[in-house]
Amino acid sequence: MDLGIEVILELFSKKGLERIFQTPNSQLLTPNIERIIALQNDYIQTIDAVIAFLQGKNPTLARQICSGNFLPEASRFDQLDDMEYAFGTMGMQDKAKHLATLYLEDLSDYIVACVDENFGFSRYAERLGRSANSFDELYHQLNQKSTYIDEITLSLLNKKLTEIQPKLVCFSVPFPGNLYSAFRCAQFIKTNFPHIKTAMGGGFPNTELRDLKDKRVFEFFDFITLDDGELPIELLASSLHLPSSDQYKRTFLLENNEVVYKNNSTQHDYKQSEVGTPDYSDLKLDNYISVIEIANPMHSLWSDGRWNKLTMAHGCYWGKCTFCDISLDYIKLYEPIAAKTLVDRMEELIAQTGENGFHFVDEAAPPALMREVALEILRRKLTVSWWTNIRFEKSFSADLCQLLKASGCIAVSGGLEVASDRLLELIKKGVTVEQVAQVTRNFTESGIMVHAYLMYGYPTQTIQETVDSLEMVRQLFELGILQSGFWHQFAMTAHSPVGMFPEEFGVIPQQNEITFANNDIQFTDKTGINHDKFSFGLKKSLFNYMHGICFDYELQDWFDFKIPKTKVAPDYIISCLEKEELFTTKPTAKIVWIGGKPSTEFYTKSKKGQSWEMMKLTFHSKIETVEISLEKEKAIWFVELLQKLSVFNLQSITFSQIKSDYETQFDDFELFWYSKSLRNLHSNLLLKL
Repeated sequence: MDLGIEVILELFSKKGLERIFQTPNSQLLTPNIERIIALQNDYIQTIDAVIAFLQGKNPTLARQICSGNFLPEASRFDQLDDMEYAFGTMGMQDKAKHLATLYLEDLSDYIVACVDENFGFSRYAERLGRSANSFDELYHQLNQKSTYIDEITLSLLNKKLTEIQPKLVCFSVPFPGNLYSAFRCAQFIKTNFPHIKTAMGGGFPNTELRDLKDKRVFEFFDFITLDDGELPIELLASSLHLPSSDQYKRTFLLENNEVVYKNNSTQHDYKQSEVGTPDYSDLKLDNYISVIEIANPMHSLWSDGRWNKLTMAHGCYWGKCTFCDISLDYIKLYEPIAAKTLVDRMEELIAQTGENGFHFVDEAAPPALMREVALEILRRKLTVSWWTNIRFEKSFSADLCQLLKASGCIAVSGGLEVASDRLLELIKKGVTVEQVAQVTRNFTESGIMVHAYLMYGYPTQTIQETVDSLEMVRQLFELGILQSGFWHQFAMTAHSPVGMFPEEFGVIPQQNEITFANNDIQFTDKTGINHDKFSFGLKKSLFNYMHGICFDYELQDWFDFKIPKTKVAPDYIISCLEKEELFTTKPTAKIVWIGGKPSTEFYTKSKKGQSWEMMKLTFHSKIETVEISLEKEKAIWFVELLQKLSVFNLQSITFSQIKSDYETQFDDFELFWYSKSLRNLHSNLLLKL
């Protein structure tokens, strides 16, 4: 069960709001909270309709929401000056979702002020889980009286436990914002259902709890497992049937009143090809709400719509970035799966969920596997939409991007990090700014949206480099080859090369005794620069660039302190894109035709008393018609070739094979292949991969 969505739906309902507005409150009220209380009847009256709209069950409400004077408005609506600007191109449904999201956020402000200070839609009591080297604060909170939100959560959990009577309950805790509730629920189980065993796994324990020593944690959980969960959970389930079993995989437990870590099973972890397709059949997918918090096109993908989650490859094929947890198995152990298996799983999920949108949650999807998956999707004639995380590497040619687009790829996100070649080399990113510009151009021109993760405050980063990085980002947005981005301040983690070898990167870590969580490490940079002060200016400038405005502002205008002038030439990114493309193709390149069969027409061409037969070929793509004329014999050869190159033909044909075949009958293959006639088909329907 997903307790998160069930609690939200219980809280944000007519009955739920009636209860919270009755909750006694003795705090000093701000004018904003007084306004929400005054409008409580309007909130109670509209809440069920708004939630149904956000669940996709009531789309006609969008017009009512957008026409105004329907939703009660408090302080979250003060940020609406740019509404027309942001949503002019996004449509009424998106605009209504954004307004409905602000309405819910106003209500959440009331809940935080009057009901439960720790409330958050996707992050509850997150502060307690963040870099909690000691368990003391969280333990203290768990021994306080349950909050109002806790009561709703535990009541729903109690109902489910009574109905199912499980022997083992496993909690997936991906983020610090899920930690408190997981402990609160586990505490409830231990108190009321002492015979049920509890276990925790997921992203938070995998990264934060690897140095766990505090035995008080095991008052709540019997087991905490690390990394891939399939085999650890299977062994836990087996141990319930065979109490004498002492076989565990990467599992913390309490033994003789001491915390022990057991990894004594000789069984191997399941390979990616063996784990099967996720089963979402009893997850109430139609109950989820789809929100748009900010007018960022990529962020709306994350929170809007329903995406089936799959992984192309376990781990990262690059695995070198110095800020990343590359020492941990979820990054370190790289294992791709066959494209056919992956597309089988996609078809299974479509049948199971009725949804044909996919989010591949890879650390970085491998380009070669993306290519094979795209070809397989096209061969099976599947209609899907998908997006994933990538590295901006040069193998993403214009042709590959066209293929990905044809298969249903709608967006990619990737780490540009710091737009400075010195720092990219220090990060071991394996890309240059020039390469990033060319790849983002290739994606954009094929119609795939590009989001860039941006970073500031990397060790040894100078103020000049921060300013130059912002100028690079400004140029990328001004040229329209980047559509979305987000600035993150560098965080040092215990399992990254920077965290493990801080002296090599010029940082001084603050060491604390670790008995509970250990991931984010506080540090000082030997440069002594206060990177925090750049945060507001970087984010404000990016917000404007994403809306296509303020490119002519001086960079100084975004900051209220003096910054140096940029050293980046104003046409730097344009010059990266204008490098001449050479008419060369690798002999081993696979040539694929993704178009249909052309219509043909013979005619005779005459010149200076000579005449010869020609053939006109007409190609219809989804958005245009391309006509080319060739000599009759070459045209017949070319039409036969296209059938062999068709995406539906499983046998791959290389550039050198085509050249050899052509030259058995005609001369000057390169002259023919790169001719003006054929150039109209390249990078559109006739792809070199």
